[in-house]
Amino acid sequence: MAYEALAARDRIGVQDFVLLEDFQSLDAFSENLKKRFNEKLIYTYIGPVLVSVNPYRDLDLYTHELCKEYRQVEFFKLPPHVFAIADTAYFAMRSDRRDQCILVSGESGAGKTEATKQILRYLAVASEKSREVGKIKDQLLQSNPLLEAFGNATTTRNDNSSRFGKYMDVQFDFLGAPVGGHILNYLLEKSRVVVQANGERNFHIFYQILQSGDAALLKRLHLTKNMQDYRYLAKEQSETVFTIKDDQQYKETVDALRVLAFSKQHTEELFNIVGAILHMGNVELEASNDGTTCRMTNPDIAAIVAELLGAPPAAINNSLTAKTIIVNNEHVESPLSLEEGLYSRDAMSKAIYDRLFSWLVRHVNRTLEVKRSDTVVIGLLDIYGFEVFQTNSFEQFCINYCNEKLQQIFIELTLKMEQEEYQREGIEWEQIDYFNNVIILDLIEDKNKGLISFMDEECLRPGNATDISLLEKMTVGVNKHDHFMSFELASREEKKNIGREEFRLVHYAGPVTYNVTGFIEKNNDLLFRNIKEAMQKSTNSIMQEVFPKAEILDKKRPLTAGTQFKNSLNRLADILKSKVPSYVRCIKPNNKKSPVEFDDVLVHHQVKYLGLMENLRVRRAGFAYRRDYKYFYNRYKSICPETWPSYKKGTPAQACDKIAQLLGWNSRDFKVGKTKVFIRNPKQLYEIEDKLSQRKVELAIMLQAQIRKVIARQYLKRAKAAVTTFSKSWRRLVAMRELRKRRNAARAIRAFIKGFIQRNMPVNEHNKRFVRMVRIQWLVNELSPNLPKSVLDKNWPKAPEVCGEASKLLKPLQQRVMVRSYIRKLAPERKQQLQWKLQCSEVFSGKKTTYSDTLPVPFMPTRLDDSLSQRVTDTVTKTSTDSGAGIVFAGHVVKYDRHGYKSRQRLIAATQSAVYLLDPKNLGVKEHHDAENIKSLTLSEKSDGFVLIAFNSIAKGSKGDLLISADNAIELATMIASCSLKNMSAVVLASGDIEHHLPANKTGTVRLQSGPAAAIVKEGGALVVTGA
Repeated sequence: MAYEALAARDRIGVQDFVLLEDFQSLDAFSENLKKRFNEKLIYTYIGPVLVSVNPYRDLDLYTHELCKEYRQVEFFKLPPHVFAIADTAYFAMRSDRRDQCILVSGESGAGKTEATKQILRYLAVASEKSREVGKIKDQLLQSNPLLEAFGNATTTRNDNSSRFGKYMDVQFDFLGAPVGGHILNYLLEKSRVVVQANGERNFHIFYQILQSGDAALLKRLHLTKNMQDYRYLAKEQSETVFTIKDDQQYKETVDALRVLAFSKQHTEELFNIVGAILHMGNVELEASNDGTTCRMTNPDIAAIVAELLGAPPAAINNSLTAKTIIVNNEHVESPLSLEEGLYSRDAMSKAIYDRLFSWLVRHVNRTLEVKRSDTVVIGLLDIYGFEVFQTNSFEQFCINYCNEKLQQIFIELTLKMEQEEYQREGIEWEQIDYFNNVIILDLIEDKNKGLISFMDEECLRPGNATDISLLEKMTVGVNKHDHFMSFELASREEKKNIGREEFRLVHYAGPVTYNVTGFIEKNNDLLFRNIKEAMQKSTNSIMQEVFPKAEILDKKRPLTAGTQFKNSLNRLADILKSKVPSYVRCIKPNNKKSPVEFDDVLVHHQVKYLGLMENLRVRRAGFAYRRDYKYFYNRYKSICPETWPSYKKGTPAQACDKIAQLLGWNSRDFKVGKTKVFIRNPKQLYEIEDKLSQRKVELAIMLQAQIRKVIARQYLKRAKAAVTTFSKSWRRLVAMRELRKRRNAARAIRAFIKGFIQRNMPVNEHNKRFVRMVRIQWLVNELSPNLPKSVLDKNWPKAPEVCGEASKLLKPLQQRVMVRSYIRKLAPERKQQLQWKLQCSEVFSGKKTTYSDTLPVPFMPTRLDDSLSQRVTDTVTKTSTDSGAGIVFAGHVVKYDRHGYKSRQRLIAATQSAVYLLDPKNLGVKEHHDAENIKSLTLSEKSDGFVLIAFNSIAKGSKGDLLISADNAIELATMIASCSLKNMSAVVLASGDIEHHLPANKTGTVRLQSGPAAAIVKEGGALVVTGA
């Protein structure tokens, strides 16, 4: 198990950088982030600081169930998560009644906005619920999409980049329910309104209105859906960003305006101003012939701007082509050159949008405002991270100055928290060396010799101040400061890397080179008086509020942008120092927004500029690991025999000492404070964790054995109880079955006796069972075993009276079944034989005395030997001309002549169509008679073999009827009648005298008589046939 734990640690890294062994290595720090990023673990701690890596994909990390899981759980008990930071701040605020703040920082695209959203969402879920509280929560949450619409834009680094800094206070009552809030905004990037870099977009609100606004809104604002119609919307990049759903976000913006109590008038005026800014970019100016003045070439566009702003068209036109100068308290109007006119147009657009955004924030604050003195707050700071571009200007100078200020606060508060914790626990504080960036802050913000003061002096001095003169003033004023360098101060080698219009500051995060071009203009941030006067004439209530008349009347020169930003930062610093801080440091893994790519160089750059290594070094300067000693004791007590399963000889703190002694830790590496234990090195924690893993295996085996023992005992007890219960139940069941059987038996015997008594009566309630039993008994025991075995067996079991009717029905059925079965089993030859026998029986049975002799003798198609039979067949076949020449019967006969009845030996052959008489010597055909001409075959009833074949007509030259005798006369007659004539009714049995036809239409007589022996003789002109 220990090896598995080590393998897992190597695969996914440590979840707290304090436990990183090589904590001073930037490569080791980055490698740990990379391991966790590859395992979809985007959160890592540096003590109480959360480091978040943007995953660029949905990892399902913010479910409602996960919100509940992190509620009121000790900080390090669950894996690192932004919910843990929010939960710690929220419950510290509730329990200590102290203001908290959460500082979210990082580069654009690192996920600051998403982290802030999830913190707000967690606070909404964790706080108390009521109808009023729900309304406040909705307003707090809805402030995000509204400010994002007007303050966020798509950049090359982030599709939803915040282009302003934001600090939000969420106010809670004593129950921990949100009751209000307040927002501070810093340094909106207003230059984006008029120009964007390639591949970037303007603020989201412009695209939301153009793409998703309804036809009525677009008509009122004189807008079309084609982005290319507006100069302020960059032409070089795609207007569609697939991760930004403009139509959906437009609906969210409108919903936010409703939830945050924006009136219908304010909403309309707000959209009017946005539309006016788009049209303002399309105002075109051209220079006069002498080039000293300019004029407007499309006044119709300026008229639309004036209409939407509610200002007089003439005032708008004048503000873009002239400026008013006060000389000796007199207003002197001076025309603008083309360059000044274009500057005035863009300055007006930027000023209007900047002040509109500030008005939005003030309106949201009025909605969220709560007038109570008993509230505590959690502040959320979502502000830009350190920026270093190819060319860094005034905006980067301000942003990096802000991060320098926040780094100082961060280090101060971190050291302060460390020192306070050591003092609370009674641990000796060891002085920690760290880089104090106050020297850099003094260089920037010193009242007399700071860079911002030099900018202000250059802006205020009379004469023609330029960016180069500013750089010269900085160079002279700063002179040989270790953290400042310009071209004039650089060595020959360093001059290769710095331009004449550039200066370099060595920030806490590293050197940054700034180009002074535009510093004077951006720091001055001047707006011509004509523009302010034109805006004050507006009927738009928002414009009247953001351009107050007092501004014109005030003779004081307004503070420069740099001084305003410095003052706001100092106020922010005071706010943050008054609260208990928590930190979320956001890092983006690559510039391609890829969910799988980790750019080590880019991450190194961010880790450095976020000051994370300095933070880790401060944290590791003392003890790397610290936990409540009760938690430590409960987690690790199993590895020490003296503390397992419980330590009863002292306190948990003493038990922790025993555990440390077992592991051989000295007092320098391990200390027990008042409530916590302190471990100096991560190796010690890994060692005790490995011991715990081994001990868990041992305990698991012991526990399994004990559990199996308990389970076995419980099973045995249950089995015994079950056997007893089953035995009782079984005996009871058997007894009940026996009783039921006896009762049923008694009922059956009683019914049987009644049925026997009434057995010969019609079936009724009393005898039906007896009758049924008798029938079954007869059918099963009497009839079934004694059924006839063959069709010739006529025996049939005698049936009782109640079965008589069934017996009558079954007997013929059984006969039919046997006959059918017998027939189905017969071979075709056998079946034919029986058919002949049946036909013979129908004619001769009981009528001819020799019939019984033929029964055992099979009928055969021929009574000749094989060779003779074949020769007869060949002769008949040659003689016959029809298709029915096949022999159906052949045999020996005695033929009697018609004149004198002389007997002659002949062969008879019958086919299906004729009868032939053949000479046995040469097989010559003596007579041929067609079957259809044969009328009848007459036989006597006696034992003689006489057969008279009578014909239907005697043709001329015919010999008359045929008189023959044969030993097998019955067979001969049957075969000829059945096969040749197809008519058994042609066979006739006669007695007495019968006549037969002779040639020439004469007749003869055959006398049939009885005698002791069979004989055929001629007597008195007649043929006498004697049979026994």
